[in-house]
Amino acid sequence: MGCNYFERWYGINDDSCGFGRIMRLIVITTERFFDREADAVCQLFENGLERLHLRKPCASIDETSRLIEQIDAAFHPKIVLHDHYELVNSFRLAGIHLNRRNHFGDQSSYEDKALTLSCSCHSFEEVAICPANLDYVFLSPVFDSISKAGYKQGFTAEQLSDARNRGMLNERVIALGGMTAESIPAIRVYGFGGVAVLGSLWAGFAADGNTGGLLERFGKLKTKCK
Repeated sequence: MGCNYFERWYGINDDSCGFGRIMRLIVITTERFFDREADAVCQLFENGLERLHLRKPCASIDETSRLIEQIDAAFHPKIVLHDHYELVNSFRLAGIHLNRRNHFGDQSSYEDKALTLSCSCHSFEEVAICPANLDYVFLSPVFDSISKAGYKQGFTAEQLSDARNRGMLNERVIALGGMTAESIPAIRVYGFGGVAVLGSLWAGFAADGNTGGLLERFGKLKTKCK
């Protein structure tokens, strides 16, 4: 555990305000499956996506397994599971993400797989008490959620600045909630290590299947993280 994949993704040039440092960009899947989802995911990987969080909270293990099987095996080491952790024994995946639905339990069956370990947090207090062996944590909702109606911004600018000044926001903390190409520059000044996107990337794609639009949105997000 704790293999610090992010340092191998990019050369980290840290500073107190986050300038001069590349922010990591993580994509989270939509909750529901949609037609040609595996094709869309593969195209994101082909265009530079380094980490995909596979989050399908209502999906069965068989449904989750089928989606992974449809994704080129070359990209499996970039996929993190939010559910059905036992699938790491069937596929060469990147890691496991802990959440309120699932806790890690017995780690012994996974320890030899060099997995990344991450979790979801919803307060600075939760970030502070996260185990040291976590590679990164999600903090949400930083801004109003795009994918979850009514899920409002959880922190003021003053609270974020204070957390940065106290060293609670750093390269291990990933901002989630309302992440868009327009909001990413505001996130950078608080010292976050990266952003996780869902609604701003996938919005409308399940309905129109416009891959060009999807890749254009991804490109803008990636550019803002540089």
